[in-house]
Amino acid sequence: MNYDCIIIGGGPAGLQAAIQLGRYMRSVLIIDAGEGRSSACRKYSNLLGFPEGVSGETLRRRGLRQVENLGVKRVEEVVGHVHKSFTEFIVQTQTDRVYTGKSVLFATGIRDAFPDVPGLKECLGISVYLCPDCDGYEVKNRRTAVWGRGDSGAAMAEIIHYWTRDILYVNHEAFPLSAEKRAGLENKKIPVYEAVVTHLTHHGGQLQSLHGSNGEAWSVEKTFLAFGGSRPQTGLADSLGVIQDEKGHVHVDPRTKMTNIDGVWAAGDILMHSQLVSTAAADGAQAAVWIHKYLHRQSF
Repeated sequence: MNYDCIIIGGGPAGLQAAIQLGRYMRSVLIIDAGEGRSSACRKYSNLLGFPEGVSGETLRRRGLRQVENLGVKRVEEVVGHVHKSFTEFIVQTQTDRVYTGKSVLFATGIRDAFPDVPGLKECLGISVYLCPDCDGYEVKNRRTAVWGRGDSGAAMAEIIHYWTRDILYVNHEAFPLSAEKRAGLENKKIPVYEAVVTHLTHHGGQLQSLHGSNGEAWSVEKTFLAFGGSRPQTGLADSLGVIQDEKGHVHVDPRTKMTNIDGVWAAGDILMHSQLVSTAAADGAQAAVWIHKYLHRQSF
């Protein structure tokens, strides 16, 4: 089957695009690896209609049910290669399955860089956060640690200082810290601890303390992670010649979300914007509108 659109990535951007395209009665295939930031986050608290918060798993499960009711197909696979023939896009998975489509939407998200230590994953989205635009409000006037590496962590600590003054910075592995950033922390009276964090203690995802390899422990209620090195997952798009910036974010038309390659769109955290779920979903919906217009023109 030659699908109208193949969506690579089944997070908020990909699912929202699939909903819109399904409502246009387009044939759509989602190829999703079943991982990513939204699958790990246990609570989003900044979304319209969910004042009590909602987990990424719940959003994905409900979204998948919604797209299936619209006739959208989904396979859990890892895409190994994408290329374009004269008339279609050919998508090959790592298990050598091949799918073809008239258009492609990359919604492959971002890969975060942070240590895999006991207790961390259970707290993500509940008391451990990644995005200050998304969750800075959650630490308002709370005892908070920024756990990161070097200048990236220092920059996050200065940002989080807006919401709380009760803040400390744990510089993982005593990573080099510039004089400028150290001075910025001192100016805001943010103490710096040089340590390797080995585990987190928590109760039902509610953080209680960070523990260092030297026996130190920091009693905190909230933590922001800032290790640097997070990269948009744009290798597949790059193989098609999609233009990216120096940090790997895909360039798209701000109105249509189409890339420089005809028939190829991108949405979500692989673009340069605040990493909000609502923004990612909006990207997906906007891209879908213009994918439909593109397909409609191709039929005449």
